[in-house]
Amino acid sequence: MVDTPTVSPSAPATPVRRSLVAAVLYGRNANRSAKSKARVVLAIAAFSLIYAIIAARLVAFALTPDPNLNRRGGGQDATATTRPDMIDRNGALLATDVKTPSLFAEPRRIIDVDEAVELLSAVLPDLDVAETRSRLDSRRGFAWLRREITPVQQQQIHRLGIPGVGFLRENKRTYPAGATVSHLIGHVNIDNQGIAGLERWLDGNGLADLHRAGFAVDRQQRPVELAVDLRVQHAMRDELLAAREKFKAIAAAGLVVDVRTGEILALVSVPDYDPNNPREANDPTRINRLTTGVFEMGSTFKALTIAMALDSGKVSLNSTFDARGSLRYGRFRINDYRGQNRVLSVPEIFTYSSNIGTARMALALGVDHHRSFLRKLGQLDRLRTELPESAEPIVPKRWGELNTVTIAFGHGLSVAPLQAVMGIGALVNGGKLIPPTFLKRSEAEAAQLAKQVIKPETSLRMRYLMRLNAEKGSARRAEVPGFYVGGKTGTSEKVVNGRYAKGRLLTSFTAILPSDNPRYQVLIMLDEPKGLPETHGFATSGWNAVPTAGKVIARIAPLLGLEPRPDLPPADQLILARRGVR
Repeated sequence: MVDTPTVSPSAPATPVRRSLVAAVLYGRNANRSAKSKARVVLAIAAFSLIYAIIAARLVAFALTPDPNLNRRGGGQDATATTRPDMIDRNGALLATDVKTPSLFAEPRRIIDVDEAVELLSAVLPDLDVAETRSRLDSRRGFAWLRREITPVQQQQIHRLGIPGVGFLRENKRTYPAGATVSHLIGHVNIDNQGIAGLERWLDGNGLADLHRAGFAVDRQQRPVELAVDLRVQHAMRDELLAAREKFKAIAAAGLVVDVRTGEILALVSVPDYDPNNPREANDPTRINRLTTGVFEMGSTFKALTIAMALDSGKVSLNSTFDARGSLRYGRFRINDYRGQNRVLSVPEIFTYSSNIGTARMALALGVDHHRSFLRKLGQLDRLRTELPESAEPIVPKRWGELNTVTIAFGHGLSVAPLQAVMGIGALVNGGKLIPPTFLKRSEAEAAQLAKQVIKPETSLRMRYLMRLNAEKGSARRAEVPGFYVGGKTGTSEKVVNGRYAKGRLLTSFTAILPSDNPRYQVLIMLDEPKGLPETHGFATSGWNAVPTAGKVIARIAPLLGLEPRPDLPPADQLILARRGVR
């Protein structure tokens, strides 16, 4: 029998991995004390690593833009809302951006809402306490508290040291000229987005897209050069305010247009508003009456009717029309204001502003010819310019002979005053209809847009008639020596609740200068002027709009570079005889 060797029991073998760790950490002959110290070192190393990771993340957050700013910004971010400057034709600043602080909060970081509201309301007394408390209680990541605060308010709030309250610099639109250019420039909202006038047009022509794409940044946008002349604009507004007060009118408006280019050098409608305080624009009495209002322009339209007759070749300056009695049409009777009660020539019809003679001219050419001519001169369709605010003309749905009779002398068709100015401009500039513009435009550029609507010879005759009206007719009070002013007056009763309101007049005067070679056209309108002792109680155009235009012309003609020419001959010698036209 073979004995089998036996193995005595011993301690289990230490795993290789544990032995290796123990050797690395404690050494091969380490005691218990050394092991304790090693464990402490290991714990310190682990916590140090954790804190290092946290510190690295905090640095990363500090260097990375706050995503909330991107979300809250869009329209509010100072870079994304930059708008180009607007300047007048001479470089005068009309609109620009300035940096202004706005107050915001991060409600999640607010420690004591009541204390924060109390401190902020002490600096901003008009702060809506209930709304502010509601915003701070919302626990959102971001909330606006007040847009566009002053630097002094910013400093005072900063000293309060309220956790979770901060400031963001934004672009704020400012208008150095104030109310002088309000209806022309328009204004922006709190997010610096255009909502009226040329500011709105600017956004509609690519600026808003640039904002969204992030390309509309500081110093990357050229100023927008406008056709307006701030000096002329100021003079016009000054005289309109004076006329409105003198004649107790509810409103007044005026235009200056270059008839060769269609550039609008001045546009004023008072009462107006300060675009730096756009809330005033909500007042319905402060509308722009020149583009958003439509009116029956009265005898101003007689110029269009007479031009139509002369251009047809069927009527000449020597033609005559019977104005001896009322013109009866059905149950209607057409009369002349201060009628002459005799046969009148075409120049007499113009200077005496005869309703009867003008109506007979229109009837002689027929309804279709009349309607077609007015459409050709842009009077039956909405006028489109850079100003987004424009009104549709009120045109008869059924245009019969009676409509032609009344429209011939300016009743029964309502148009925007700027629209009428465009049509009359074509009558005196050689017969070219040029769309008006608020941007700078050269004569060459205007020629590409112009449409010949009447013969040059007809235009020459119309210049003669307008000058004759200043020499002998209702425009005599607009005469400014040396500038050879001509023009046509207009007085119409306003339509109120579908009826003509007696005594509530709209008076207007359209002037050209110089009449022998027109360069500029001036429109003056007064809404419900009152008769005065010096006007013998009369409130028609010749007593108020005409002298107002004379004052405007006397002030702006030198600004426009027109030199007075003394001792000029009468219209029949200077305009007709030199050109051999009769």
